[in-house]
Amino acid sequence: MTKSRTTRWAKGTLVSAVAAVVCRAGWERLREWSSDVAAADPGAMGAGWLEAMLASVAGLVAMPVLLWVGMRLLGERGNHLLVLAGVLAWWLIGGHVVENADVGATATALLLTLFALLGGALSMAELTDT
Repeated sequence: MTKSRTTRWAKGTLVSAVAAVVCRAGWERLREWSSDVAAADPGAMGAGWLEAMLASVAGLVAMPVLLWVGMRLLGERGNHLLVLAGVLAWWLIGGHVVENADVGATATALLLTLFALLGGALSMAELTDT
């Protein structure tokens, strides 16, 4: 039993780390796109707003999909808590990392590591149908 719990924790941590890196990279690229659109027409009111909204939505919506798919690919079921709480944690942690330009590389690495460890802890709660 201990080995399976340890394995589940390792899988949850790995999936959360990969999902965080992928989501952060995608979210930042989309934010850069919205900034480029706004810079292309600086006199237009609302230039880049739609793109910024799409970037935020994509950055948040991708996380539950990546967490669920990653755990399923590794053969784990009952990941409801990881997916639900992971989205909330990503909204707080990922939103701070991506949206706040003052976050340095060290703080970004620490926050993404925190998210991965939190994902590993959340993956320990396996919800099954009885």
